[in-house]
Amino acid sequence: MAILNKIRQRSLFLILVIAMALFSFVLADLFKNTDGFDSKSQNVVATVNGQDISRADFQAKVENMQRQFGASLTNTQAMNRVWDQEVNNAVMKAQYDALGLTVERDQMRDLLKLGLANFEEFKNEDGIYDENKLNEFIANLKAISPQTAMLGGSPINYEAWTNYENDMAITGKQQTYFNMVKAGISGTLAEGELDYKLENDKVDIKYVRVPYTSIADSTITVTKSDISNYINKNKSQYEVDESRDIRFVEFKEDPSLEDETDIQNKLLENLNGKEDNPTTSEVDETVIGFKDTTDDEGYLATNSAVKLFDDYMFKSNLPVEHADSIWNLNKGEFYGPYKNNNMFMISKVIDVKQIADSVKVRHILIPFAGAVQAAPDVVKTEAEAKATADSILGVVKPNRSKFQDLLSLSSDLVSNQNDGEIEFAYTAGMAPEFKAFAFDNKVRDIDVVKTDFGFHVIEILSQGDKQKAIKVGNLARAIEASDATVDRVFNETSKFEIAVANRDFAEVANESGYTLKPVSAVKELDEAIPGLGSQRSIVRWAYEDGVKIGDIKRFNIPGGYAVVQLTGINEEGLMSTEKASFTALPEIRKQKKAELIKARISGATLEDIASSESQTVETALAVTMKTPTISGAGNEPMVVGTAFGLGEGTVSKPIQGNTGVFVVQVTKFTPAPELPNYQAAANRLGTAKAVTVNTALLEALKKAAEIDDNRATFY
Repeated sequence: MAILNKIRQRSLFLILVIAMALFSFVLADLFKNTDGFDSKSQNVVATVNGQDISRADFQAKVENMQRQFGASLTNTQAMNRVWDQEVNNAVMKAQYDALGLTVERDQMRDLLKLGLANFEEFKNEDGIYDENKLNEFIANLKAISPQTAMLGGSPINYEAWTNYENDMAITGKQQTYFNMVKAGISGTLAEGELDYKLENDKVDIKYVRVPYTSIADSTITVTKSDISNYINKNKSQYEVDESRDIRFVEFKEDPSLEDETDIQNKLLENLNGKEDNPTTSEVDETVIGFKDTTDDEGYLATNSAVKLFDDYMFKSNLPVEHADSIWNLNKGEFYGPYKNNNMFMISKVIDVKQIADSVKVRHILIPFAGAVQAAPDVVKTEAEAKATADSILGVVKPNRSKFQDLLSLSSDLVSNQNDGEIEFAYTAGMAPEFKAFAFDNKVRDIDVVKTDFGFHVIEILSQGDKQKAIKVGNLARAIEASDATVDRVFNETSKFEIAVANRDFAEVANESGYTLKPVSAVKELDEAIPGLGSQRSIVRWAYEDGVKIGDIKRFNIPGGYAVVQLTGINEEGLMSTEKASFTALPEIRKQKKAELIKARISGATLEDIASSESQTVETALAVTMKTPTISGAGNEPMVVGTAFGLGEGTVSKPIQGNTGVFVVQVTKFTPAPELPNYQAAANRLGTAKAVTVNTALLEALKKAAEIDDNRATFY
């Protein structure tokens, strides 16, 4: 009791101690993760010129884009697209605000008319865009909000409409901004004259070229200092973003030869079925196989990776490598197992038929409300549409000349332009009922046929030559790794991972016969790893705090594993001499070879120089500055530029070119004919400049913007 009393007396003290301990724990975590002090870092994806892009808004747009594009766009690809849009908008908004650009009512009306003029909802009885219809539509949307109305066959609510108007306003500002810039861009007469002369002044030259290949690379010494100096003189070529280097060994769960043999054996079991064992009279063990079944569709639905394609095909539709073997089968015969599209198959000919390869028909389509591609103003019920089609058939069947007179009732505007006629091959993707009528009946037959598009009055005009076609059922199994193979690959991966923990990664890979794959310059927001595809998790790991050069981690990848090692952390700035050497070495060698060749060239004439260097004197005619290509030598702007600065007959000093050292002599200079004025050339230049404004200006504005990118924190 005395102890309990003491605890009660000191309860306040104990509470304070516990509170202080909890506070210190939280405080320590905050110091360890300084972002905890800054709510902005948790809620802002980026800041562009001081304007925040919120995480919630950005994520909503990414999710919307993924819904729009589905599986064709990965999360990272969608994020990058939204990023480009948001940065562009933020950069341009700063320009609009600085200039005070706005979109007034009249301009908005024009923009909406331009974007919506073709929508049936906004046309009057004469088929002309009517702004009153638009105003009524907007008022109705607002009144029923948040419910939706249909526009162009798609649902839209008032909020979505408001977003659309905001987008149109941004488009209007953008048009105004770029038009203002373009208005100040032109080509001057002086520029036009210069461009004309660059294109039409011509020189004929003789030259001697001493190629760089005349000196072996092995005789040229390049030091690290040479590479470093070259990098510093050409910084723009070697500036790099922060990146990581990795290397990896991939372990794929590929099916073994035993797996493939087992799959083929199981297919053969499905083909042949199982006979009853007479020794067990109590149970009937008979199992009908694919070879003997009378229900091919049902059998394949239960036992095959490929369902029955319930149609006929020509030889050209069969797998090329196996087409002859399958085509020559009789009804009921089979071929296989054979490999096709990562599956083993056994093909059985279910039926053989003579079918026309093409057909020509004409039709009148009467849709009903809810039919595929039916216009919004279609109100006929299915029964009413059928009655109309039957009525048309009653008119045209006894008198085919009436067919064209009734085309105005058809909703197929495309075929109506060709008298209602459609010509298509048997393999074309037509509605099944439409196709069946066209190929299963005779020329001149006419009837009403229902499809998902409505009721068609179809007349067969002609059919192509009939030829053999077959219906094929394919008993198929995917070629997949067995459980034993999957276990073996897992064990091999684990052994490698353990071995490289204490030994050199490359050494273990080579000893084990594994392929080592290096990947350089992986950026923080990259998604794809060459050789592995989309592997965002590997990129994120390479940039995690605490991950250092030499660290190793195993990753699950589709169909196996990858054991990855971080081999380099490259800071933003100039490329290292080792990495730069791949491109710098050839250029440095070229420069050193040029100096050696220049120093040894001697002779007063081209012939003397050619003789001393074991080369020949070459000729190039009608060379221009605008296209500085020399016949026999390729693109050589430095050489051509020097030639235009020489007088006729003058021999140049040695010139360092792209492919060698040149000595040039101008044999003839032909100036361009003078023009009365150069306005046409100036106009062409002005137009060319204006074409590049949108892209070039936006890129320049983004380059000049202050952008704080936090995407890697969230993606």
